[in-house]
Amino acid sequence: MLPRAVSGPLWAVFKRVLLALGILVLSAVIVYLGRAGYRDSSGKPIGWLTAFYYATVTLSTTGYGDVVPVSDPARLINTLVVTPLRVLFLLVLVGTTLEVLTERTRTEWRQERWRSKVRDHTVVVGYGTKGSSAVQTLLKNGHSPESIVVVDTDPARIAEANRRGLAGILGDGSRGEVLERAEVAKARNVVISANRDDTAVLTTLTVRRLTRRATVVASVREAENAPLLRQSGASSVVTSSDTAGQLLGVATISPKVSQVVQDLLSYGDGLELLERPADTGDAGKEPGAVKEPVLAVIRGSRTMRYDDVAIGTIELTDRLVVVRSVHNRRADPAPRRAGRTEMPGRPGISG
Repeated sequence: MLPRAVSGPLWAVFKRVLLALGILVLSAVIVYLGRAGYRDSSGKPIGWLTAFYYATVTLSTTGYGDVVPVSDPARLINTLVVTPLRVLFLLVLVGTTLEVLTERTRTEWRQERWRSKVRDHTVVVGYGTKGSSAVQTLLKNGHSPESIVVVDTDPARIAEANRRGLAGILGDGSRGEVLERAEVAKARNVVISANRDDTAVLTTLTVRRLTRRATVVASVREAENAPLLRQSGASSVVTSSDTAGQLLGVATISPKVSQVVQDLLSYGDGLELLERPADTGDAGKEPGAVKEPVLAVIRGSRTMRYDDVAIGTIELTDRLVVVRSVHNRRADPAPRRAGRTEMPGRPGISG
């Protein structure tokens, strides 16, 4: 879709009024040029005032009958020209005006209906390269487009999000009124992918002012700003520059290892990094005895590496971070990508 300018309803009505006036003037000029074929009941000759008067009462379908076409050419012009102009005049002045006002009402009604129904959704602040990649991963991981809301200051990015079926909020994500329009107070997750670290910190503070329940995941460019972002209320912080640099270093030392790491991070092919609940076949075993490679065990609010002696044996209430082939994952719908958290007793994300 090509970008287009969207004007306000009042301006749209004003343009249509101008078009209606143009039709009125054209009709009056046609009547005046053929004034010899018209008769006024008052006996006065047809002038400009009478021509405009006739055009007005004719286009508005009032038709008083005091000025009438009497010659054949005048009647022919009224049949072939003035009557179509009358129809066009009514469509422009009445039909399209009602359409504009109706569209505005319909849009406002859809927005209010969306705000009343949306909950447990994911708000993505910043739809640049990082934000769009995060959305793509969420969609591949089973999130519906209706459960994701994008906030960005660029209208083109919001239009792109709309084309993907996502709701979009145009505005600065660090401002409270913008996040309120995104219903962040009812969101389950908030992803902050701002271009500047100070913007990410301010956005995190604003999010935490509006909600304490949401999981906030944010990215920063510089590692030294990560502690500040955590102090601001971020649940998890990703340092983009350090992560990219570490991958470059690994790729330099061991290209094959870097390929495996990228395979784990990418979704949909090869190996997957998953978080799943422990089952009866896992309970009572050490992490190394589980059929799938276990990287970490989540016990309550604590995450322990596979070699942590505090794990002992796996308990049935534990959650496991495992590596699994994508083919095995498709056969078992229960596991999820690592990092996506479900709250006990809470339903899945819905639009």
